[in-house]
Order: sequence, then structure tokens, then C-alpha cells
Amino acid sequence: MKNFGLLCTLFAVFIITATSAQQVKVMTYNIRLNTASDGENRWDNRKEMLTGQVLFYEPDFMGVQEALPEQMQFLNTNLDSIYSSIGAGRDDGKNKGEFSAVFYNKKKYKLIESNTFWLSETPEKPSKGWDAAYNRVCTYGKFKNTKTGQELWMFNTHFDHVGDVARNESAKLILKTIQEVNKQNLPFILTGDFNLEPESQPIITISKEMNDSKLAADFTYGPQGTFNGFEFTKPVTNRIDYIFTSKNGIKVKKYAVLSNSDLCRYPSDHFPVYAELEIKK
Repeated sequence: MKNFGLLCTLFAVFIITATSAQQVKVMTYNIRLNTASDGENRWDNRKEMLTGQVLFYEPDFMGVQEALPEQMQFLNTNLDSIYSSIGAGRDDGKNKGEFSAVFYNKKKYKLIESNTFWLSETPEKPSKGWDAAYNRVCTYGKFKNTKTGQELWMFNTHFDHVGDVARNESAKLILKTIQEVNKQNLPFILTGDFNLEPESQPIITISKEMNDSKLAADFTYGPQGTFNGFEFTKPVTNRIDYIFTSKNGIKVKKYAVLSNSDLCRYPSDHFPVYAELEIKK
């Protein structure tokens, strides 16, 4: 009887542990803007391959970068069976310029609140910050799992490719904003194209407050780099796309850089980064 009681206790602990963790799949994807100068790699020649890739891996959340309005329209239409999106054009806060949008699985998650802010000295309105070449934004949302009730925050951004001051200040601003909005100390995720290698100061700044999913993962797979430049025959070593997670409440199970291709062509000049997370209550 003692052994039976012990087995019952262990079984109960197992059930509680198994049901208290939420499995979340996350992707970050710079889809490359729509420009005719890309020739055979222009958007019209790769958009179906890209959406097919997303639907195959079926992340719960996906942050995209460089998405122009017509690309957002295509993604929203062709991913509509699973996803809804949040975000705003960086030029006017509505539908002009590139989006750093967040797509979320609408079958699993309910949007609680969302916002887009500018990486600048005036984050509440369309603006270019510090020494940046372009307007840059961060879009975020608070989501609730419709089955478990678990809530989390998802942030997505695209740092400037020129301004060193802008990239340093952008990292600080995003961390500050996360702290300000996350009053309940919920788990949170930050994805994006940061245009920076891991040893750069802004990435170090973020990594002090958050976990780099590649370094925290139990299992990693794929190329070391994330920017391929559409150069199919060259090694990919430039790592500038990241998935960061809060240090508390999230365990990174798997991390991968997805190098899928077709007919010696990639869906984008960046590989998507993919992570499988376990979020504990």
C-alpha cells in the first residue's frame, strides 16, 4: 500500500508537471522587401515558396521584417487559414513603408493588446532615431493561450543597418519598453533582424537581460549564419537574426536556422530562425 501511495503521488506530480508547461514555436523571418532589382530572386518568384515554408513549420508566432504593404497583403491572404497579424508601416504608422509585423496562430491565441513604437527619441510617433538611415520600429503584442489561459508578450523589430548610436539606443529602448509594459512579469520573446553579430555591444546589452535562444537551446541545428544574400553556393556565416527569450519562465528546447531551398534558390536573402520553447506557468 505504501508503494501504491508513492506511485499515485509520483503520477500526480507527473501530470501536474506535464500540464503546467506550454509548448510554443517561434520564428523570425526577414522576408526581403519587394524590389525588381532582385531579378530572379524578386518577390513574385519566391513568395509561394516562403509561405509554404511557414505553413509547413507552422510557428505559433512569427516576426517578419522588411514586409512592404503589398507583401503584408499577400501574407495575410495566404496565411489566413492559421494566422492573423499585428503591425504598422514604419513611415506613417499605418500602411506606408516596411512592417516589422507579428503573425500569430489565431486558432491557439487571442490578442489582448498590441502597439508599434519607433526606435527613436520620439517613440510614440513616426520618426527616425539618432544616426539611423531609416525609420525603424518595434511591434509587440500580449497574447493569451485560448486553452490554458497562459499569457505572454511577443516583440519583433528590425534594427538600422548603418547607425551605431541608433542600434545601441534601440536595444536600450526595447528593454526599457518591455520592463514598462510587462507589469505582471509574464514570459516574453523578442525576435528580429538586428543587423549585428553576436559580439556587438547592442547584442551583448540584450543578452544580459534575455537569453539568446541559440546559446540556451538543448539542441541546435542548421547553418551558423542567417544572412545568405541569395548566394546559394557560398557558406552562410553572418549571424544577424535572433530569437531572445525572458530568462525566467521559458526553456529553449530546440533552435534551428532553416536553409530550405528549391531549384538552387532561397525564399529570402535571410534564413528564418526557428525555436521550440517551453513556457512554464
